Amino acid sequence: MTKPISTVTPNTWEFLRDPMIKPTGFREYDARWKYPEEINLPGMTALGLGLGTQMFKRGVEPVIAVGNDYRDYSLTIKNALILGLIQAGITVKDIGPCITPMAYFSSFHLGVPGVAMVTASHNPNGWTGVKMGFAMPLTHGPDEMSELRDIVLNGEGVARDGGKIEYVDGVFDAYIDDLIGDFKMTRKLKVVCATGNGTASAFGPKVFERLGVEIVPSHNTLDYTFPHYNPNPEAMEMLHDMSKSVTDSGADFALGFDGDGDRCGVVDDEGEEIFADKVGVIMARDLIKLYPGSTFVADVKSTGLFASDPDLIAGGAVADYWKTGHSHMKRRVHELGALAGFEKSGHYFLAEPIGRGYDDGMRVAVEICKLMDRNPDMKMSDLRKALPVTYSTPTMSPYASDTEKYDILERVVAKLVAIADAGETFAGKPIKEVVTVNGARVILENGSWGLVRASSNTPNLVVVCESSESEEELRAIFKQIDDVIRTEPGVGDYDQTF
Repeated sequence: MTKPISTVTPNTWEFLRDPMIKPTGFREYDARWKYPEEINLPGMTALGLGLGTQMFKRGVEPVIAVGNDYRDYSLTIKNALILGLIQAGITVKDIGPCITPMAYFSSFHLGVPGVAMVTASHNPNGWTGVKMGFAMPLTHGPDEMSELRDIVLNGEGVARDGGKIEYVDGVFDAYIDDLIGDFKMTRKLKVVCATGNGTASAFGPKVFERLGVEIVPSHNTLDYTFPHYNPNPEAMEMLHDMSKSVTDSGADFALGFDGDGDRCGVVDDEGEEIFADKVGVIMARDLIKLYPGSTFVADVKSTGLFASDPDLIAGGAVADYWKTGHSHMKRRVHELGALAGFEKSGHYFLAEPIGRGYDDGMRVAVEICKLMDRNPDMKMSDLRKALPVTYSTPTMSPYASDTEKYDILERVVAKLVAIADAGETFAGKPIKEVVTVNGARVILENGSWGLVRASSNTPNLVVVCESSESEEELRAIFKQIDDVIRTEPGVGDYDQTF
C-alpha cells in the first residue's frame, strides 16, 4: 500500500518509490515545480500517466512529441515523464533537447496532436515543469490543467498496453526551414545574439546565420550552470548586459532569448532597453501597413498604445486586452482570428500568414530582421523614438506564497475597486475604470494605469505601471498601488524595482 501523493516527503524510503507532487505546481497554463523539493521522479512518471490518460479521456490520438530544455536534470525528468506516458499506452516521439517553440512546431511537422515540453522556462535552476497541449497552436489552459491535476492527484491514471517510444531526428532542420524559407536580408545588419548560455544558444546563432545577419555573440556557449545570469529577457540584469554588448560592439540592436527560447527581448542601437510591449507596438505599426484592419491582442500588463497609437488607429487596427499567460493569449488570438498577440513578458504570438500562432522567440527575431529590411533607412532607435512617449515600469514581482497569493489578490482587487466606486482620485487623477479580467488594471482618465495580478508561475504578485504624462506620475501610480498591496502582511519584497 503506497502513501497518498500528498504525504510523501523527501529523503524517505517512499520518496524513491512513490509519487510526490505538490498540488500548487499545477498552474493556470502549465506545470512548474522545484525539483526535487516539490516533485520527485515517480511524481513525474505519475504526471506522464495522467497526461496520457487525459489524452484517451478527451479522444485524442495517443501520440505525443516530447522534448526537453538544456538543464542538467531535464533529461532525467523527461525520461520519467516518458515512462508514465508509455505506461498510459501512448506512442512517444522523442525529439531530444530543443527550445519550446521547436517542440510546438514538431506537432505540425510530425502530424501528431500532442506535445509535452519539459522545461523550467525562464525560471532559475532548481525549477522544472511541463508545457503541454493536444491541439497546436493551443496549449493547456485552466480547464485542461484542472482536469489533469485531478487525474494525477486522485490516482485516476489508467495503464494501457501499446505504449512505445520512437527517437526522431531532423526536427530542427525542418523548423528553421519553416522559420526562414529562402528569405535573405538585403540590408546589412549586425545583431547581438544573447542567449544567457541557455537552450537558445544551440539555435539562435544558426537562425541569424541563415538570415545573413552578422552576429555579435553574447553568452552563446551552452552551460546549464548559467554562469553569467539566468536567461530571462524581462529581467533588467540580462537587458543591461545586452545593452553593454550593443554599445561595446556598435551593433544595430540586440535580441535576447529566455531559457527555453519562446520569448525575445530587444535593446536598440543606442543601448536603450525596449520593453516587449513597446516592441509589439513597433511591430504592429509595421504589420498594419501590410495587413490593414488587423486585430492585435495584448495582455493586461501591456502598454495602452495598442488602443491609442495614431498610426494603429489610422490603419484600422483593433486592440483587444486579455489575460496574461501564454495559453490564454494563444487561445484569444486563435478565437479572434487576430494577426498577432503581444505580452509584456516577451511572448509574441504571430499567427497566419506570418507564423503558426504559438509563442516563438526565434520567429520574433526573424520578423524583426524582416521589419528592419523593409525599413532600410531606419534604425531601431528611430522606431522607438517614433512611438508616442510613455513612462513605464519593468514587471515587478513582490513575494506572495502560492497558497496565499490568489486570496491576497482578491482582497487587493476589492480595495482598488472600492477606491474607484467611492469616486476617489488615484495618483491625483480621476479613475476612468478598473478592468478586472486578470487582477486589477486601474485606468486613469488620461490613459495612465497601474496593474496588480497574481503570477501563474511563481510565488509572487505582479505589478506594472504606465504613465502617459511623466516619470513623476508613474511613481505616484506605483506608490498608490503599492500602498494598497502593503495592507496585506503576506506580501514580501520585490524582485526588482525601477
